[in-house]
Amino acid sequence: MKDREIMCVFGPGVCSHVYVLFLLMAMSHLIRPLCGGLLRLDEEVDKSVSVISHSDHFKAQLEALLLHGNNSDVSLRVESTGGDEVKVIQAHTLMLSLQSHTFQKLLEKRNGSTLVLTESPECINVFEKFIRYLYCGELHLRLDETTALHELATKYGVSVLQQGLSEYMIQNLAGASLSGHVVHWYEYATAEGNANLRVSCLQFLLRNTTSVLRSSQWPSISSQLLMALLQRSDLVLHSELELFRALETWLIHNEPDNLTVENILRAVRYPMIPPRELFRLQRESPVLLRYYESVRDHLYKAYQFHAAPPPLLAKFFDVNCSLFIPRNYLAPAWGSAWLINSPARDDRTAAFHTQLGPSAYDSSKRVIWNALFSPRSRSDGNPRIVITPASSSPDVAGVVFQKTVIVCARQQGLLVVRRVYNFHQSTEENGDFLTDSDLHESTSEYLVDGWLHLHVIIKPVYQTLISSKIK
Repeated sequence: MKDREIMCVFGPGVCSHVYVLFLLMAMSHLIRPLCGGLLRLDEEVDKSVSVISHSDHFKAQLEALLLHGNNSDVSLRVESTGGDEVKVIQAHTLMLSLQSHTFQKLLEKRNGSTLVLTESPECINVFEKFIRYLYCGELHLRLDETTALHELATKYGVSVLQQGLSEYMIQNLAGASLSGHVVHWYEYATAEGNANLRVSCLQFLLRNTTSVLRSSQWPSISSQLLMALLQRSDLVLHSELELFRALETWLIHNEPDNLTVENILRAVRYPMIPPRELFRLQRESPVLLRYYESVRDHLYKAYQFHAAPPPLLAKFFDVNCSLFIPRNYLAPAWGSAWLINSPARDDRTAAFHTQLGPSAYDSSKRVIWNALFSPRSRSDGNPRIVITPASSSPDVAGVVFQKTVIVCARQQGLLVVRRVYNFHQSTEENGDFLTDSDLHESTSEYLVDGWLHLHVIIKPVYQTLISSKIK
């Protein structure tokens, strides 16, 4: 009888509030000694005091509270935007209000014991996980659930979860690349204005373009992201021909408007494709057969590029435009892979040859390169790489060779491109070559079974020939 009187005086929701409050107080009391942030730096910890913690037990109680709906004082009715799907969750006003100021405002304005929420189907699928996090501070998720959970965390103002999910995506880009989630995460970050996530995703896509081209999600990439990638010279991929084939697949699958097709095809760097392959594309590619007139001038320049010496070509064309600038190609003609075992031990050398230039006019000419890797030659103890031609040759007059070293690392069990360094002769020009690598540690992410995986690319650039162009 007394209990009923108390209920009548204080209202039907108070018992649940008190019950949850006692649980939170108990958890706070037990966890408090473990949190160093609660002690000032000038305070000494009494080493004679031990800690007994049952925080896992109380977390389980809170989870059971949500699971069974014990002492619930609010029903969350979650409806899909189309009204086809409905979920009902028995919850507690105190817990929701403590974790989310947005929920607090919504609960204050509700009429009755039910709060109606409208979410996308993707968010409805993970809504129970989101509410569980508000109770337990713990989340079990799959890669394909991250953006929906991030959207809920953003909508309901749970900034800690919002930041945690952003960091989770940034740290799991390699694993997500196999299923194409990186593309989706980039487009989500762009739409939401999440700059850090957007930059991290774009950087991964640029450095690991081949894996993106071969993923199942490639045909569904947006035209905006596609153009953003095509305008870059720092794409890391096997060849320009590989890129064209992937673009052909995308165009056939999406059937965009003529202007989009033209913009995409004109972003291909045709001079970087051998003339034999260009002839084959003109004859066999359904896309080129249909849209040949859109790129006729670019193909003409490509054939001229392959037929004439670069100094002569520079008198008629701007060879410094993007059409004639190579990307980071992994094909053998452009460089060589370089695997170094126990790289922190001593100096290593390597020799390899590349084409003089991508023009078919120079197809019979080769340049031999000597490469030196020194693990401790710098005054700061960091490694460096020096790449020089084995001999001078009049053939290289007027050509600047840009060296690019690609450094791979193992992330989520996959070998991915981790860093890219561009220089003229030595990585000392960068100042930050492998400064965070810890190559002397066997646990370094840059070492795969004790091996450092590098790839050296030599890119001829004809900038010094521009001045001879006919006005």
